[in-house]
Amino acid sequence: MRFTLCLAVLCVHASAVKSDPAALVDVVVDRYDIPRVCPREVQTEDFVRYHFNGTFFADGKKFDSSHDRGTAFISQVGLGRLITGMDRGLQGMCVNERRKITVPPHLAYGTIGTGGVIPPDAVLVFDVLLLDIWNSEDTVQTRTLSKPVSCNRTVVASDYVRYHYNGTLLSGAPFDSSHSRNTTYDTYVGQGDIIKGMDEGLLGMCVGERRIIIIPPFLAYGEKGYATQIPPQATLVFEVLMVDLFNPKDGLVVEVKEVPKICTRRTVVGDYIRYHYNGTFQDGSAFDSSYQRNSTYNTYIGKGYVISGMDKALQGLCTGEKRRITVPPHMAYGEKGVGDLIPGSAVLVFDIHVIDFHNPNDAVEIKVTHKPPECNMTSEADDMIQYRYNCSTMDGTLLYSSDHYETAPITTLGANKVIQGLDDGLMGMCVGEKREAVVPPHWGHGENGARGVPSSAVLFFELELLDLKKGVPDGYMFVWLGSSPDPLFLAMDLNGDKEVPLSEFSDFIMLQVKEGKGRLRPGMDADSIIEDMFNNQDRDRDGKIVPEELKLKVDEDEEKTGHDEL
Repeated sequence: MRFTLCLAVLCVHASAVKSDPAALVDVVVDRYDIPRVCPREVQTEDFVRYHFNGTFFADGKKFDSSHDRGTAFISQVGLGRLITGMDRGLQGMCVNERRKITVPPHLAYGTIGTGGVIPPDAVLVFDVLLLDIWNSEDTVQTRTLSKPVSCNRTVVASDYVRYHYNGTLLSGAPFDSSHSRNTTYDTYVGQGDIIKGMDEGLLGMCVGERRIIIIPPFLAYGEKGYATQIPPQATLVFEVLMVDLFNPKDGLVVEVKEVPKICTRRTVVGDYIRYHYNGTFQDGSAFDSSYQRNSTYNTYIGKGYVISGMDKALQGLCTGEKRRITVPPHMAYGEKGVGDLIPGSAVLVFDIHVIDFHNPNDAVEIKVTHKPPECNMTSEADDMIQYRYNCSTMDGTLLYSSDHYETAPITTLGANKVIQGLDDGLMGMCVGEKREAVVPPHWGHGENGARGVPSSAVLFFELELLDLKKGVPDGYMFVWLGSSPDPLFLAMDLNGDKEVPLSEFSDFIMLQVKEGKGRLRPGMDADSIIEDMFNNQDRDRDGKIVPEELKLKVDEDEEKTGHDEL
């Protein structure tokens, strides 16, 4: 009803203007362009900033224009600082509204006029575009557009923040944007480094929050404005996205996500660790990931090879543990950041998963999981063994297994046939015994790794000894298990004819093995070994050994081995 009444009044005024301008008793307002949204209307004592063209009603001739001067007009409404007609005509106006205000002489410059510009009894027409409204009682206004579900921390005075923003005037005209520069605005809060209104408007924000902050001119750039971008007495509107925040007093924040049920050892300074990680900023945007490279990050702990925050956070971890580590910039890459990868003053969040760790002084760890009741013979160097195994990394990833082959592997211990750590793990075992062996990389495949084995990986072996054949020292084909016969040739000359052909030599050796007095090298053809032994003694190659030819290897070698061999 009110709106209809106002329209009626305006129509009456318009008719009066057309018929007789001098008959006007009040201003006539033609609101010819009204914005759809009008959160605030001009009231008495409000300050306004507007553009206008001023013309005479009689002939349309222009007498003044803020557009021509390139500077909007600024004044306060309702306190006599404007002509009475404008004081009335601006009431109820919205920002971005356009209206024509027709002012009769008695509400303008009356019968006198002014300065030779406005003649006496002139009806004036002002075409006005309102750009800004504010009041001395105004405060900073904030409105949250979106907010993360989880908000563990909000901005307080003395925090350092990184945020993106779009800055506009109250009319919507843009004046600046951090997005267009593709870099955040970074500053301390509450220390006077930014305009007062922004200092206030950022308080209470969460990382990831979007907020509208409306700042009246006296809490922004005031009467001077800022360069050419911000005019004097301009209300500023910022759409802010909080990207990051921290306080110079912040320390490392560690959140334990997952710990294995059994943790017999934790990392200490000097350990070498392999871990996977996802690196993000506080707003969740990623900057790096070891998973994408399909390769763990490997480093020493506490030696300064990584950022100080990570060096500290990697201490006290278990193999298999998962943690979230929040590192403030003064414990990360500081004000400079890292190229285009990490901005200056960025808080870093690492989700890490420890794959394994070791110390360069570690030995092979052996745990017996099953031992047969009877164990009369154990494996040692030079023995030939057959064993079953599973080999995995410490996170349980299976690398290889004897079950993948038709037969279990056979090897000679102490002969450099397998990695040193596995060799150690297989020593001293009974047939049927089962073990677990943890092999650090310096006893495994080292920094270079191997096919299917990551570099610097700690290996976990599940072992079972299937068969054991006692061996002979390297370089020997046969050893006596006690003292050799003396004289040896007489024992060897079974028919007493003072010469020993190959057949007689073979019968003698096999008899010693059968009676447990001697041992042939396991894993080789016995006939071939015996023939080689015979040929070594048949020095004149006449097909028989005579007393003058027979010598023990121990008599020929300068090195005393403690064994006698033919």
